[in-house]
Amino acid sequence: MNKNDIKFDFDDILLSPATVSSINSRKTVKVLDENGMLPLFTAPMDTVIDVEHRKIFTDNQIYPIIPRTQTQLFNANDCRKINDWVALSLDQFEKLFLSENTEVNSDPFRVCIDIANGHIRRLLDMVVKAREKFNDQLILMVGNVANPQTFIELSKAGADYVRVGIGNGSGCSTSVHTGIGYPLASLIHDIHTEKENHSIKYARVVADGGIKKYADIIKALALGADYVMCGGIFNKALESAGNTYAANKKFEGYTVPGDQVDQYSDEVKTAFKMGSLFYKKFRGMSTKEVQAHLGNELRSSEGVTRMIQVEYTIAGWVDNFKDYLSSAMSYTDSKDLISFTGKPDWNLITQNSLNRFNK
Repeated sequence: MNKNDIKFDFDDILLSPATVSSINSRKTVKVLDENGMLPLFTAPMDTVIDVEHRKIFTDNQIYPIIPRTQTQLFNANDCRKINDWVALSLDQFEKLFLSENTEVNSDPFRVCIDIANGHIRRLLDMVVKAREKFNDQLILMVGNVANPQTFIELSKAGADYVRVGIGNGSGCSTSVHTGIGYPLASLIHDIHTEKENHSIKYARVVADGGIKKYADIIKALALGADYVMCGGIFNKALESAGNTYAANKKFEGYTVPGDQVDQYSDEVKTAFKMGSLFYKKFRGMSTKEVQAHLGNELRSSEGVTRMIQVEYTIAGWVDNFKDYLSSAMSYTDSKDLISFTGKPDWNLITQNSLNRFNK
């Protein structure tokens, strides 16, 4: 079977180790990018990240993106002062950066235009205008897209980062309701293949949606993603921004959320360390309650809301991720992220093979 005969996802492949690896210890592998950060972004979701506690993520070498629910009243100066990525709606971006006389200086803006459909002409035209106006004083992330050719067009227009993936996320129900989508592993691979056919400056690929475990992130990078964006994974961390609830002791097994608690308090941190159960609210940014919060006209929801049990701290998750990523890189003879991204070979596997590995 040719690799292009059928579209696949992360569980459908395994990475192949190098014939001989020159790396004797995974401790020598460099898992950080040129800024000393992991190849990870937080999804701009209000149950994952907020302005007040974003430093928890940066301290753990993860790029935070402040969600639209917290930037809806920002002006351009607010976007610069935050000194982190900010997510804006298409209308807000047009108003702040293309309609108003926003000045540039030595500190670039870092903006994620956060819309579900990155295929619309209006977005492409705005990227062109913004690049002409701001040059390198605007670092721009756009998306989401689910077509390799759209990635190429947005790269040509001047986007710095493109979020790829539609309908894959645990908080997204777009594909279920609309039938639109593209298996994320194949999408990353097909974009990586398409890049070989053009001599242009490419945007960086940000794999977004449906990342469930460490191996998904590692495979996304190996297939050609420069960065991976996580929502549900980070929501499961105690310190994420989602409302947090102690287990309800009235129910057997403490399997039902009880009273809301402050996840940042020493009391809750200690209780979690000692084995107490806590739950998080998780919601997609296309749910009706988010639409209402943003003051948008309510439309059919393409997002879901659920309660998720807290599984780890951010620091604990990051320590594991670094170990697993460096191990995978040592198997594939990859000394750094540049030599790992899009380079390892891989094989399609059967469901029976997956069952053998899934423990």
